[in-house]
Amino acid sequence: MRYRVLGKTGIQVSTHCLGTMMFGSVGNPDHEDGARIINAALDAGINFVDTADMYSAGECEEIVGKALKGRRDDVVLATKVHFPLGEGPLGEGRNRSGNSRRWIVRAVEDSLRRLDTDWIDLYQVHRPDHTTDIEETLSVLGDLVTAGKIRAFGCSTFPAEDLVEAHHVAERRGLMRMRTEQPPYSLLARGVERAVLPTAQRLGMGVLTWSPLASGFLSGAHREGRPVDLTTGRARLTPHRFDPAAPGNAAKYAAVERLVALTEEMGCTLPELAVAFPLVHPAVTSVIIGPRTMDQLTALLKGAELLLDDAVLDHIDEIVPPGTDLYRADGVWQPPSLTNETTRRRPPGDRAAAA
Repeated sequence: MRYRVLGKTGIQVSTHCLGTMMFGSVGNPDHEDGARIINAALDAGINFVDTADMYSAGECEEIVGKALKGRRDDVVLATKVHFPLGEGPLGEGRNRSGNSRRWIVRAVEDSLRRLDTDWIDLYQVHRPDHTTDIEETLSVLGDLVTAGKIRAFGCSTFPAEDLVEAHHVAERRGLMRMRTEQPPYSLLARGVERAVLPTAQRLGMGVLTWSPLASGFLSGAHREGRPVDLTTGRARLTPHRFDPAAPGNAAKYAAVERLVALTEEMGCTLPELAVAFPLVHPAVTSVIIGPRTMDQLTALLKGAELLLDDAVLDHIDEIVPPGTDLYRADGVWQPPSLTNETTRRRPPGDRAAAA
């Protein structure tokens, strides 16, 4: 296992980070099995564990907390805040999400309790929240560092312009800065190469990338012309990404076939190539692997030993050109500029005047 410094934090982390989204009711509900997988990853040299409060509605954090008993001091522990966790009558769930001071000060205490720890090494804002001033978010996160509840903070799936704004506001207001970014990045989703990764690099941010297997599409289990089971694994969670009849998926299946041919020439598996690829980019510190079973962990760890030469990278560029996304990689979140039609349509009364 190799290690790199996480941005300018001075914290050394393994180049592969254990992602835990698949532990709990959404994936593997066996807490003891989850703990065994986590400890096996630590035994293999991984010292970086990433989770989030919304994974299985907090259950995942509880599994991680149990697994790290007796090993906490040697682990760089990261979790995230933003997505809603509760609903109820009289709007009880309305302020239980987002990036406001009101929610973050509550959410961090809940995460500390579930993780059964006194501190979080990296606390990440899971998605942008354009209803909250970024100064408000940076201010409360800085207060949490001062209070000793977190050691550093960062963000996840922020567009480049939001990274720049956060750093500009921090500099102008004398606030602590976002130290890391966590974008989706894979052989099939290379869009972050256009602006996010270069921007993070210029700003001195550490980068931990998620979904190297493209939500399971690069697992090797989904091949062109073969029956697709949409009731199990990641296909059960996001069937539209795997349905061969869905628009856009044909390009993904075709790319997978060409990538499989490449791995056969190399003598490795498709998952091994997938988890090795993000680490080639000079902006990337660590790539998150998210196994559900021990066998998956063992298979993914083999990618930690794989080094890619220029000939292989040139071949990959031919299959999926740099900066190209073959699917929308950022999951369910979209910027308000796309989801709110009032942000891109003048009011009817103004349209004639503007013509």
